[in-house]
Amino acid sequence: MTDEPVLLDIDEGVATITLNRPETRNALAREVSAGIIEAIGETEGSDARCVVLEGNGEAFCAGGDVNTMTERLEGDLSLADAERLIVQTTSRAIARVAGCHLPTIATVDGPAFGAGANLAIACDIGVASGASRIGFGFRQVGLAVDSGTSYLLPRLVGLNTAKELVFTGELLDADRAADLGIFNHVFPDEEFDERAEELVQEIATGPTVALRASKRLLDQDHGSSLDDAIANEAAAQTAVFETRDHREGVTAFQEKRDPKFEGH
Repeated sequence: MTDEPVLLDIDEGVATITLNRPETRNALAREVSAGIIEAIGETEGSDARCVVLEGNGEAFCAGGDVNTMTERLEGDLSLADAERLIVQTTSRAIARVAGCHLPTIATVDGPAFGAGANLAIACDIGVASGASRIGFGFRQVGLAVDSGTSYLLPRLVGLNTAKELVFTGELLDADRAADLGIFNHVFPDEEFDERAEELVQEIATGPTVALRASKRLLDQDHGSSLDDAIANEAAAQTAVFETRDHREGVTAFQEKRDPKFEGH
């Protein structure tokens, strides 16, 4: 691997974004956050059909940049600069992942803490190895939640459970996190790469335009009415009806074979 803070590899429709600072456990320093933002932008102008987010080394992401917090406490960084670097830059990266128009999958093989946990749950799907851990322990460094916790976490686990996880700073093992809905799947360590890749390929070879439309519809305001949802779905479906993948899907169904979607 190169020494770039974030790596992007696009191969056969899969865009893999790798946090590449294993010496800091892939903490979200400003160059890492900026690299995530840039990488997501590049995937959206490419032939990628889904995005995988992973960490290099023993951790997925250790959270915010504690070195910057230390600079603030020692007076080497103004409050305004600290807010910009610690909160806004990190939050923009997580919001960019959450807003990606392609399906996103976090492959968590190792710990994910604080803002790093938010980076994982900002993805559409999360898979974890058995040895992984995840926690929203902002309280451990005397901080309130940030980087999207108050929006993302309650939507996965419910408000009361989110409050408990934040108030206690509980570090969840992978199975407990899956039981709460934070991870979709937990794969045994020795099978993790293979099983995660199978899931990625299933999504990457799907009808991309339809999946993007479905993602947009599912992400819309949960407070909208059923009538609003049906109207939005009808508008999206009108566009998807015109895709080659829809035609292929119907033809494959009639011919009693598996469809071969091309993403168009």
